[in-house]
Amino acid sequence: PKQFFWQFWLKSFLISFKLIQGVNKRPFCFSAPLYPFGSGDTENPRLDDGGSPLIALQHPFVYFGTTYNQIYVNNNGDLTFTEPWNTFAPYVFPGYSTRDLIAPFWTDMDNRLNGVISYQQYTSGSVLQQATQDINLYFPNLGFSANWVFIATWDRVPYYPTTSTETTFQVVLITGAQRSFVLMNYGVIALAQRNVQAGYDTVNSINFFSIPGSFQSNFTVFSTTSNVNVAGRWAFRTDQGSRGCTFNGEMTI
Repeated sequence: PKQFFWQFWLKSFLISFKLIQGVNKRPFCFSAPLYPFGSGDTENPRLDDGGSPLIALQHPFVYFGTTYNQIYVNNNGDLTFTEPWNTFAPYVFPGYSTRDLIAPFWTDMDNRLNGVISYQQYTSGSVLQQATQDINLYFPNLGFSANWVFIATWDRVPYYPTTSTETTFQVVLITGAQRSFVLMNYGVIALAQRNVQAGYDTVNSINFFSIPGSFQSNFTVFSTTSNVNVAGRWAFRTDQGSRGCTFNGEMTI
């Protein structure tokens, strides 16, 4: 049973309770390196190992040669395309599995009492301008222009089963023409004894990337490391078979 799975790792129990405002009352928030979130977002159900319903994308997203028109935001810190994924115990990338997976912070999260998991799509406005600017900075000489952005945010979501371990992170999907990119943004990461996998993986792991710190005790470094010279942000081009990106010709960690 799940409650015994984490007994070795965790000695704390549910010790606090916080009232969370509904989606219509949430402010429009952002904090570098996070993209805006809150106002207008759709919230995931408060369900351990749950996730969103099927989300129809307003623009196709090309993921290493496969075009997807739908996505799922899973509460345990990852995105999947073909079906929900409620597994709370991560595996190491490359996993050589049968699914495409984008995992900004895959571990056992629990939003039943506090924390908000939410998402929103954009096809116009300042968010697209920000995405265009960021991608052209990180991937120069592309002349990129974003026409769609999808943001999923885990805002102060605790680890199972300890409500005081609030962790914030975000994944941003960006498209323009035939190009696709993924940003993984990290706020405050709570320290705990657990396995965390961050990065992405594909069917049979033809393309994959594991952010340094994954499956290590120092995964809190996600908030301070980067491959694009922005602390707490990792950027990847995902329409073709590249692993990560370079900034001014160098991989920066």
